[in-house]
This record gives sequence, C-alpha cells and structure tokens, in this order.
Amino acid sequence: MELIDLNGRKGLVVGIANEHSLAWAAAQHFRNAGADLAITYLSEKAKPFVEPLTQEVESPLFLPCNVSVPGQLEAVFSAIEKEWGRLDFILHAIAWARKEDLHGRLTDCSEEGFSESMLISCHSFIRMAKLAEPLMNNGGSLMTLSYYGAEKVVDHYNVMGPVKAALEASVRYLAHELGRKNIRVNAISAGAVATRAASGIEHFDELLNETVRKAPLRRTVEACEVGRAALILASDYTSAITGETLYVDAGFHIEGMVFH
Repeated sequence: MELIDLNGRKGLVVGIANEHSLAWAAAQHFRNAGADLAITYLSEKAKPFVEPLTQEVESPLFLPCNVSVPGQLEAVFSAIEKEWGRLDFILHAIAWARKEDLHGRLTDCSEEGFSESMLISCHSFIRMAKLAEPLMNNGGSLMTLSYYGAEKVVDHYNVMGPVKAALEASVRYLAHELGRKNIRVNAISAGAVATRAASGIEHFDELLNETVRKAPLRRTVEACEVGRAALILASDYTSAITGETLYVDAGFHIEGMVFH
C-alpha cells in the first residue's frame, strides 16, 4: 500500500488562528505524514489560541508573524535557517481587509484599504517565496489559499475578489520564475467553510446554503478535505503540477446557469 510520506520534510504554516482554521487542518495532515513544522501566530492576543495546537503537532518553532510589522517575516525565515538550514514547503493562509472595505462596495474602497489588503493578502506570499528560495536548494512546494471570488463575482466578498485574483496571478508568475529550481507554486481555491476568516463575510450563512443548492455534490466542504489537498501538493505525488489553482469546493465553480 502506497502512502504519502513527508518524513524528514520541513514545512512552514502561516495563518492558523484557531482549531477551525483551514491552515490547522492542513498542519495536522502534514504532521501525520511525518513532516516537522514551523508555525506562526499573528499577535499576543492570538497566541493562546494557537499555542496548544503547536503542542499537538510537536512544532519545534512557534514564532510571531504579522507581515505588517517590519522584520517579523524575515525573523521567521532566519529562525528556520538556523534550526533546519532548509525548507521543503510553505502554506500561506493569511488574508485581511478593513471591515468597511469588505462590507462596502469595491467602488467605494479606499486607496489605503486596498493597498493594505493587497500587501497582507497577496504581496506577503511573494515575500515568502523570495525568502524561501535560498532555503529550497532541493526544490519545494509553495501553497496559498484562494477562493472562487477571485474568478467570479460573489456577493459581499467585495475588495477580496480582486485581491485574491492578484494572488492567483502571482501563483502563475512565481511558478514560471521558480520552476527552474524545482520549486512548485500552487493555490487551493477552497469552498465555503465556516472559519474565523469567513465569519467576516456578510450573509455567510446564505453563501453556505447556496453552495449546498448549487454544487454538484450538493454539500459544502470540510476543513480536513482542504487539508488533504494541501498535503498532496506538499508531497511528491504532485511533482509535475505547478502554477495551478486546485478547486476543493464540491464542484461549485463549474456550475453556470443550471435550472434544476
């Protein structure tokens, strides 16, 4: 029987907020497959919710990482280099928007709010790719989380739509540039899952109901299903896949004007 084996692999997971986070579901799968993990937390306020989880996966590195704070992201990679000397995969699972920009029209989005959303949600992934590159001498896998709102208009997603579209475009360009070093870059477009991040979207319950009504599988997805997709992308099973957006959404994204 062939199983995914990440024994000896070193990974970084950024974006765990609590036990409901998609990044946490992925971290559990990484660890169960044998990987050693570095895990970050956003702030001192968030730390108590994340620290017990790091103990579950026996993480040797638990580090603060607010990408808006100068030097914090660089410090994470410095610690990884000192501890391991290399890195095999990254899961980037951070996104942010001002409440008024997320709930308001894109037309009314402020310049400052748009810039902040882009820097935190998209450019941080580019920064991680740059910092990871010298640590991935034997190749590696860079992953980020996206959503269907990057491709089509989703009510109440607003500013995050163009931000996630930029993130998915960045995946393709990074894949092109880093491929010669055998570094793969992919996005996972996760379907609607009840997480802390999703709770900021207005009328999220309606979105869940619409997913059940429209998706071919007639259901939402579970966090563990998104986690398994990340596990596969971190492994050698996807060694020839790069520059892709993998949909884990019960098929929701394929449907158009279907009248039944």
